[in-house]
Amino acid sequence: MNSTGRLQEQTFWRKHGGTVLALVIVFLLAHDVFSKHGFLAMRQEQQEIRRLREEVARLNQENSRLENQVQGLRSDPKLIEQIARDELGLARPGEIIIKVPVPGPALDSSGKP
Repeated sequence: MNSTGRLQEQTFWRKHGGTVLALVIVFLLAHDVFSKHGFLAMRQEQQEIRRLREEVARLNQENSRLENQVQGLRSDPKLIEQIARDELGLARPGEIIIKVPVPGPALDSSGKP
């Protein structure tokens, strides 16, 4: 490269160096914010992780409740009897079960409530 070419290059960078640098910085910032692994994507992933942790905690509580219920069904004869009476309609010898129908919504002549 001759001295005229170097002079033109130096003049170009003096005139436009700040603009080029600003554009590069804007591009890098936009990339860091909006890219696939940028700030916004990271925030979204953090929210999803928080939601999943809450779901795991809720499921662990439900699991614990069900485990207690299973233990009760294995070991508590009164609980077993209550379920047999309420859900299966069973009775002790000599008992009589009387089922009372629960009134439903009144139907009109078309058979609709």
